[in-house]
Amino acid sequence: MRLLQVLLVLLVSVTRSECVKCYESFNQTSGHCGKEIGEVDEDNCCQNPHYGYQATDGVCQSCGPPAWSPWSAWSPCNVLCGEGVRQKSRKCFGVNRNECENPEDKLQWEPCTGTCCDAHVWGSWLPWSSCSVTCGNGGARKRQRVCSGPPECHSDCSGASVETEKCSAHTCSVHGGWSSWSDWSLCSGSCINDQLHAVTIPSKQRHRSCSNPAPSNDTVPPGNGCQGDAKQVQPCSELPNCPVNGNWGAWSPFGPCSSSCGKGLKLSTRMCDRPAPKYGGQVCDGLSTRSNACQTVCPVDGFWSGWSSWGECSSSCIPGAQVPVRTRHRSCNNPAPSSSPPGAGCPGDSRGTENCSHLPHCPVDGGLGSWSAWSACPVTCGVGVQQSVRNCDSPAPKYGGRQCSGELRKTKVCTTHVHCPVDGVWSEWSPWQPCTYPFSGRNIRCTQTGGKQLRNRTCLHQDHNGSICPGINLIEFRACYDVSGCYFKGSWEGWESWSSCTPSCGDNSKRIRRRKCSPDYSNYNPVTSRLKKKAAFHGTPITDCGDLPPRDQKFQVQPCVNMPACP
Repeated sequence: MRLLQVLLVLLVSVTRSECVKCYESFNQTSGHCGKEIGEVDEDNCCQNPHYGYQATDGVCQSCGPPAWSPWSAWSPCNVLCGEGVRQKSRKCFGVNRNECENPEDKLQWEPCTGTCCDAHVWGSWLPWSSCSVTCGNGGARKRQRVCSGPPECHSDCSGASVETEKCSAHTCSVHGGWSSWSDWSLCSGSCINDQLHAVTIPSKQRHRSCSNPAPSNDTVPPGNGCQGDAKQVQPCSELPNCPVNGNWGAWSPFGPCSSSCGKGLKLSTRMCDRPAPKYGGQVCDGLSTRSNACQTVCPVDGFWSGWSSWGECSSSCIPGAQVPVRTRHRSCNNPAPSSSPPGAGCPGDSRGTENCSHLPHCPVDGGLGSWSAWSACPVTCGVGVQQSVRNCDSPAPKYGGRQCSGELRKTKVCTTHVHCPVDGVWSEWSPWQPCTYPFSGRNIRCTQTGGKQLRNRTCLHQDHNGSICPGINLIEFRACYDVSGCYFKGSWEGWESWSSCTPSCGDNSKRIRRRKCSPDYSNYNPVTSRLKKKAAFHGTPITDCGDLPPRDQKFQVQPCVNMPACP
């Protein structure tokens, strides 16, 4: 039971840090993050002190040690005319932001005088700009005017500095565009005649008109006409040849008996070759042989009919490497071979094919390939971004096919669980310690005997094998004279700097400066005799500068007018 209670306590005490947007960089001046990595736990993100993160409040923060941003520039005076105040600010960024030195010193105020007391008015309107379109409607043009006076006084001028109005230009030229092609006409003939000196192939044609749209004639300049031809002519090469009817030649002398056994014939023949029938033309009418009876019979060999017309291509486009084909046929029946005695069959094929290589290629839509392996984590500490890519190459789009849709790159956050080195940064120097005699406890206050004093600093935040602070001086020494509470004659010398406005809100805020009463250290050697170094005067002496001239003051108080109201 005791062990269970301990486990419950441990489980309750384990807490996860907040999930944040992690960035690869942080700008200490602007307070902006750069190049988002992704959403991770804050602790993992801040394993790299150069990173930044954005929590649910939307404000970017640094993962580095606490450090002040530079002071901003002074704001404009908060009044246009008369007495007011202006401010400058700085921000503490980094882990444990409350550890910046002087955490309350983040806003400073000082009085200012608004310089816009004279009336500032608009100048004359400048000429209108050109119309934003060169032809047609839907354009706009604008003109501007300038407020006199420096930029900080421009809010004195009321009204717009820019005027815009609609405008139009001359009618736009309309360039001609072709209509769609008409259907192909019928072929000018039904077959190809190759019996003349030149082969005559019928043709077909189709038309289009320059009417989609028609070019404008009443614009300046006129619209361009359509480029290209309005008519296309294509030979009907797929038509069959025109039939050629046969005509008999002369009879031959009677030959020997056609058979060496049985009844036969002595034949005299004539050829159907003046001309011979072709392309399905009619054979000669009548007998090709004449005979006298004898005791033998001759076999009849087969002969081809003419080719049929070409059929349709097997596809309307070429799909990949397989080219579509078309076919035609013929029959061995002109005449058919005799069966007894057997005649020879027709030589060659009864089916002919040819490639439809004139067709266009079929469109090939692109296909996404496989995702690559995740890249290696690009960092050795903290968190980084891995990526996986794929290409539109399975297949690549061709012949007007569609491109791939979908992402070509995806990322994910990788965590090394190793903290990055954190380099050390110097603290501010401590105040100088009391000025003492270097070799014993001898009291040197109010004497012209030189002493020494020291101050130190600390190398902060160095961790995880980060670099130590640059430089080697943890302690700094200087020669000094102890003038704490010592009486000196002095002289008045100008004013000290103004303090900041205090308090930082309300009607009772003010700032102060004091006149400098400088002690006369002329009896002191600028260099101490033992340390041989230029000496500093340590402590606050009692300085007698005498009375001021009439109407001069030892200090001045200036009200800080128009401070913001206190919450």
